[in-house]
Amino acid sequence: MIVGVGVDVVEVSRFKAQLERTPALLERLFVPAERDLPLRSLAARFAAKEAVAKALGAPAGMNWQHCQVVKDDAGDPHILIDGSVAEAAANKGVQYWHLSMSHDGDLATAMVVAERLS
Repeated sequence: MIVGVGVDVVEVSRFKAQLERTPALLERLFVPAERDLPLRSLAARFAAKEAVAKALGAPAGMNWQHCQVVKDDAGDPHILIDGSVAEAAANKGVQYWHLSMSHDGDLATAMVVAERLS
């Protein structure tokens, strides 16, 4: 059963400008393992985190570092949660995350489906 769906689109140039204007944003949004990634990858990961928040109904108090995108051995991206995001997911019964990310030109996108067994 689908618990929630979230979709987000990030304009890479606008995201870059935000990071340049507010350097602390990089540390607030991303865990250390994510921070050295190329800008387009960061934008796609931010889109994924936004999509997770939307899939959960945008819970108050969500810590961005409690949600990250990791890649498996085949290079496929997956959502990894803990802390405040894991708590919000547990409250909704989320057991599985499905993630699709892409970037092309100046756009980065992500779609997330939160699912639980019926």
